[in-house]
Amino acid sequence: MPKSPMPFFWYELMTSDLDAAEAFYTTVVGWTAQPFDKAPGMPRYIVMNVGERGVGGLMTMPEDAAKMGMPPAWLGYIHARDVDAATASLEKAGGAVHRRPDDIPGVGRFAVVADPQGATFMFLQPNGPDQPVVPASTPGHIGWHELYTSDWKAAFDFYSGQFGWANAGEFDMGPMGIYQTFTAGPESGGCI
Repeated sequence: MPKSPMPFFWYELMTSDLDAAEAFYTTVVGWTAQPFDKAPGMPRYIVMNVGERGVGGLMTMPEDAAKMGMPPAWLGYIHARDVDAATASLEKAGGAVHRRPDDIPGVGRFAVVADPQGATFMFLQPNGPDQPVVPASTPGHIGWHELYTSDWKAAFDFYSGQFGWANAGEFDMGPMGIYQTFTAGPESGGCI
């Protein structure tokens, strides 16, 4: 288990219509859009900000993903101090690696992975100093994370073991099953 919890800290929308997504999120959510040009040679990317702080990004869906029929989707990034070690640990625990650790010039090191049940997310080891986690209650920031799964117990055991997430209580939702809440540090949480 990591010495400190590894929270989700960035979200990325892969979409077939970048301009429509930008218009939607700036209008409905109130985010401001900022073109990202710090990674020469990379496809167009838009950082979505709350004030001066980035909360996520928008990008055109990779051609290979579109050909496989992937619909537009949001994916979350879990902060990793060492992407290579986190990826190796995840794989050893039964997770899958969809894209091995690689560098994004001017950004950091990342990998695309999945838990043992198939839920996909990414690791990112940003260049530069860590940014403080923004309180979940801050308007415009993503403050809650949920995973829908057929085996909540196995999923919680995996995430708590890999990322240091702590049990914040279980709620019996009757026919819907158990609602397992978790914390990933003082400012991040969700449920499985």
